[in-house]
Amino acid sequence: MPDTPSSPVGLHRVLEPAVASLPQAAQRLDARPELWPDEVRIAVETLNLDAASYRQLHDKHAGDGAAIRSEVLDIVATRGKMQNPVTGSGGMLIGTVEEVGPESTLGLAPGDRVATLVSLSLTPLVLTDGLERWDGRSERVPASGHAILFGRSIAAKLPDDLSPDLALMVMDVCGAPALVSRVVGEYAARGQAPTVAVLGGAGKSGSLSLAAAAEAGAGRRIAVVPVQREADLLAGTGLADEVVVADARSPLGLSEAVAAAGGPADVTVVCVDVPGCEQPAILSTAQGGTIIFFSMATNFAAAALGAEGVAADVRMLVGNGYVPGHAASALDLVRGNDAVRRLFESRLDD
Repeated sequence: MPDTPSSPVGLHRVLEPAVASLPQAAQRLDARPELWPDEVRIAVETLNLDAASYRQLHDKHAGDGAAIRSEVLDIVATRGKMQNPVTGSGGMLIGTVEEVGPESTLGLAPGDRVATLVSLSLTPLVLTDGLERWDGRSERVPASGHAILFGRSIAAKLPDDLSPDLALMVMDVCGAPALVSRVVGEYAARGQAPTVAVLGGAGKSGSLSLAAAAEAGAGRRIAVVPVQREADLLAGTGLADEVVVADARSPLGLSEAVAAAGGPADVTVVCVDVPGCEQPAILSTAQGGTIIFFSMATNFAAAALGAEGVAADVRMLVGNGYVPGHAASALDLVRGNDAVRRLFESRLDD
């Protein structure tokens, strides 16, 4: 066991910069396998890269899987964690608990199969297999190595009734539907049934957000997708009252499409993994409405200044990925909503 005192938020694992920094903001972490008393070591089985991070790597290397794999290996070896230096985001992982420190409060035991519910951008990580089983062409990454959870990390045991890959995909975005449910529930508590628009409605976080909105008491639900193929995925599912094909980066194009579908929205949820959606989302939202940004591609300065520039009286929330009970509620949505489950399972076949 290391001699230096531990920090429940992982300060003791920060190697660079020398000035005290939280692990997410650090340039390099100590990923050694030896545990401090409140830590847990996980034997890694699968990484799930954040969508914005994977898209950036894919575009940078023009889809060259070998080049993408090489860069991921270099990032982890250099930084001691999987944090895309451009997007700042990481993803999450599943694995099996190898060792639990005597002072850990996470409720885990050796042998537990778990999904980490904290970002890879702050999780000490070592890869030992060269990612030889990954072709670099998807966000799901078969891997071997170890990861470290701190005293205040979050992890959930994998459910017995869902496949590990399905559970991983759901847990990766479970913060989105939980916050949508909370916000829509605030309207419902005032006797209102808000119109909800979800940008990226056919995606993982988007489809779960639509289902959560319906369950929490939303009125009209509008799904915005970029191409007809994604509109076809949602057709007949009942997840949305209207599905519109529009470019979420086009301010007038998006706002007009949402208005034609029954908007402006009282609640707009941004789940797309491309930059430039801030102003369009603002213009698509009613005065006094709420925008939830769940994309790591969001430029939050652009969002704040953009709202000011068009005199938009909107509440803007940053989806931080954590709401108490978020994993369990998202898994229950998948269990209870056949349409959502089919969308997720179709991604496993891609």
